[in-house]
Amino acid sequence: MKEQTIEHVLAHKIITIVRGVDRENIFKTAEAFILGGIACMEITYDAARPETHAETAETIRQLNERFLKDLMIGAGTVLTPEQVVMTKEAGGRYIISPNVNKDVIQKTAQCGLVSMPGAFTPTECEEAHRWGADFVKLFPVGGMGPGYVKDLAAPLSHIRFLAVGGVTAENLPAFLKAGAVGAGVGSDLVNKELILSGAFSKITQRAKQYVEAASQEC
Repeated sequence: MKEQTIEHVLAHKIITIVRGVDRENIFKTAEAFILGGIACMEITYDAARPETHAETAETIRQLNERFLKDLMIGAGTVLTPEQVVMTKEAGGRYIISPNVNKDVIQKTAQCGLVSMPGAFTPTECEEAHRWGADFVKLFPVGGMGPGYVKDLAAPLSHIRFLAVGGVTAENLPAFLKAGAVGAGVGSDLVNKELILSGAFSKITQRAKQYVEAASQEC
């Protein structure tokens, strides 16, 4: 199962970061992604509102039940081992964090899920890998640009890097060419105004642009 998840991410390259979308719209958003060719979707926990974590896990469970064949669902902003377990029980397949936390990485491995901690410096990236990360999420990478990915990927060629933070359809090919194996995309694709106005066809159109951009590097 874990190897299948890794291969799925490597094949599809794009993980959409869904944060703060209400339950009424999240299923329509997922459908829009699927129509656009997106195959990985991250549902984030709200670090400021721990009382909502159980509800987030339930959303992951429902998305898995409804879209199992089309979307691989994981959890984002995972800061504790307890959230890893909640995600595992909800059927999530991967764990994404904004930071490097040894306990979270090792609990993810124990649960048989794919680990994607966030790191920025060479030391953080290597520590995350040594503790068991399957991918390292370079975050926030947008301000540094593809050149930073290239500089890290050269000496740390054993690490699978995901570019996250400031990635657009326009610069995605450059990040992939520089050495990233994929990218996380948030507000540029998961546009709140489009969601609230019901313009899901426009989200599908944006998703198609990202999928096309991801194929340009191949």
